[in-house]
Amino acid sequence: MDSDLNVLGEPLEECGTDPVTGFYRDGCCTSGPEDLGSHTVCAVMTSEFLAHQASVGNDLITPRPELQFAGLKPGDRWCVVAVRWLQAYHDGVAAPVVLASTHVRSLDTIPLAVLREHAVDVPPDLASLT
Repeated sequence: MDSDLNVLGEPLEECGTDPVTGFYRDGCCTSGPEDLGSHTVCAVMTSEFLAHQASVGNDLITPRPELQFAGLKPGDRWCVVAVRWLQAYHDGVAAPVVLASTHVRSLDTIPLAVLREHAVDVPPDLASLT
């Protein structure tokens, strides 16, 4: 299994638990050999991103109770497939990314500079924002 580091080289932080995300449904964008799709980008859903994903055959909106999936809405954090996020980026509708929660394996597909363009991380010390 890949080391559970984020794209910044630090320990991977939780992406989301409401709904519970991650390939392993552990709230993190943890990745391993079973995760062939590389569900490694912690993205904050937007209506544009969700509509785009549906248009390319990746419906993240429709509930799928048989898979314990309630469907996503804008504002939800979700571990998305790196190639799907990159496709949305190229189409001009990339979702914001939480770098601290995005697995280092994402860098196999997406350059860090591209992820940084869409970063929505909040620094641990909020005083630095003043």
